[in-house]
Amino acid sequence: MKKIGCLNSELSYVLAKLGHFDTLTVGDCGLPVPQGVQRLDLAVTYGVPSFYQVFDVIDKEAKFQKAIIAAESIEQNPEFYQFITAWAQREGVAIEVVPHNELKAQSARSVAVVRTGECKPYCNVILESNVSF
Repeated sequence: MKKIGCLNSELSYVLAKLGHFDTLTVGDCGLPVPQGVQRLDLAVTYGVPSFYQVFDVIDKEAKFQKAIIAAESIEQNPEFYQFITAWAQREGVAIEVVPHNELKAQSARSVAVVRTGECKPYCNVILESNVSF
């Protein structure tokens, strides 16, 4: 049994398989999962686990070069927007801001969509993987 890091076997497997330019979507409990995309449903109840708890684990396990977020989050969820922009600046990750409908459309190209228990609006991000060297 693993001692540290991501203990969810499905999420751990998806993260280990990420290649350069692959994308992973992490979303709130209301984000639709496109047909044909692997769903990793971590939601237990409203708010559990939070987007931030899941994101923290993913961030420790993988390296990313770009984050795509919905433009609506800037006004509708400023806490999320500030969190992602601070993280991106600290990690040297580019941010792309698109309309929410475009984010949902782009999630269809993700290797998986991770569903959290988050209930705040527009708490969704598409992460593009990078290389670790």
